[in-house]
Amino acid sequence: MSTPLKPLKEQIGRYGVWSVGLRSEDPARSGELAEAAAELEELGYGAVWLGGNSAARNAAPLLAATSTLTFGTSIQSIWQYEAADSAASFAELEAAHPGRFVLGLGVSHAQRTEQYRRPYSSLVAYLDGLDEAGVPAERRVLAALGPKTLELSRDRAAGAIPYLVTPEHTARAREVLGEGPLLAPELAVVLEPDPERARTLAREALGYYLTLSNYTNSFLRLGFTEDDLADGGSDRLIDALFAWGEEKDVRARIDAFVEAGADHVALQVIDGADRETLPREEWRKLASLLA
Repeated sequence: MSTPLKPLKEQIGRYGVWSVGLRSEDPARSGELAEAAAELEELGYGAVWLGGNSAARNAAPLLAATSTLTFGTSIQSIWQYEAADSAASFAELEAAHPGRFVLGLGVSHAQRTEQYRRPYSSLVAYLDGLDEAGVPAERRVLAALGPKTLELSRDRAAGAIPYLVTPEHTARAREVLGEGPLLAPELAVVLEPDPERARTLAREALGYYLTLSNYTNSFLRLGFTEDDLADGGSDRLIDALFAWGEEKDVRARIDAFVEAGADHVALQVIDGADRETLPREEWRKLASLLA
């Protein structure tokens, strides 16, 4: 299998988009998704991360609609697809669009997955299977939060794509990874200057994740308390996890992740709309303020 001419962190640049809506499999939306993907490429984003337990098949039509943009899963659950099947799908995309697909993997959550057992060991075994099937380590990334999985991201993958983290987590992750591997955290963005409205939108988005222990344990490791996790999240937690405010405030928060050691920031727009709705105007605004 061919590999990118550049290391992944150079290939995808500084900023990308994280989206559940772009992974839709509704045939009626295929034209809309292709058009949106092409616009994201024109706007200068380096990568699109397909959220919502995505898979290679979700990236295929978007890759066909673009010419340079990199697409990654963020994330594909190791419990949903066998390693051999993931490798076969990867090989198909690699043959059609060399160097433009990245396999983002994670262990999901005990609260969501019946077969959830020994997640770290299961992830190691999954990577072994990908090795055997010929998926290069430099073309896969891990949704790592804790130290052990970050070490695995360093040793067995191109790097880490942490979700729902803070600049402090990014700094810690950089220490574990060292300088070489990719560190590409997701960051939720609320382009809303009113504090009450912005935090309300953020809490609506965060609520589900506060039921998942992998995230709440991560927050506690970062120094938040059980009180911070109550009632949809304290202002302190919301302000740490979300970029909101005037455009200059949002830019400053994004910059804080870069200054803490992020190579690439995957920006997820939170606007109160259904997650399947594509926030194209907000993507344009973000591209402008990041230019």
